[in-house]
Amino acid sequence: MHVAQQQTLRNRMPLPSFEETVPLMITFAPNWPLRTVIFRVVGTALVIGAAAMWLLPGSGVDADAALMKLGVSLFFFLCGLALLMIHHQDNQPDAYFDPIRREVRVLQKNNRGRPQTILRRSYDSLGAARFNEHYLEICDVDGSILMRLPIPSADIRQALRSQLSGFVTISA
Repeated sequence: MHVAQQQTLRNRMPLPSFEETVPLMITFAPNWPLRTVIFRVVGTALVIGAAAMWLLPGSGVDADAALMKLGVSLFFFLCGLALLMIHHQDNQPDAYFDPIRREVRVLQKNNRGRPQTILRRSYDSLGAARFNEHYLEICDVDGSILMRLPIPSADIRQALRSQLSGFVTISA
C-alpha cells in the first residue's frame, strides 16, 4: 500500500531531469549603484592620499610629525580599503535556483570563502515572480519583496520562467 502511494505521488508530479532544466545562479546587485561608485572614488582617493603623504615634499622630518603622519596615512589607507571592498562582487550573495529540488537558495560566502546557505525557500512557498526587462522580483505570499535580482540575458530570463511556471504566479 505504501509503495503504491509513493508511485501515485511520483506520477502526479514528475521530477525534472538535469538534462531538461539546469540550475541557475544569479548574483545580487548592490541596491544603490551610485553609492558603489562614490565609495570606490572616495576609497581610491584615500588610498592614494595615504601614499601621497610620504611622497609629496614639504613635510618636516621631525619625529613627532613623522609618527602623526604614519598614523594618519595608516588610517587613510585602512578606511580607503574598507570603502573599496564594501560592495565588492565577491561579497554579494548568490541566488541559486534548483529545478530538481524546486527551491531557491541564497548563498553567502562565510569567513573561509565557502558558500553558506542563508535562505532556503521552495517554489511552492513563494508568492509571485515579477519579470522586468532587467530584473526579477520574487515576492512573498503577503506581497512583500523577498529579493530583486538582475537578469543578465534573455536566455536566463526564459530559463527562470520555465522553472518557476506552475509553482509561482508569474507576472510580466
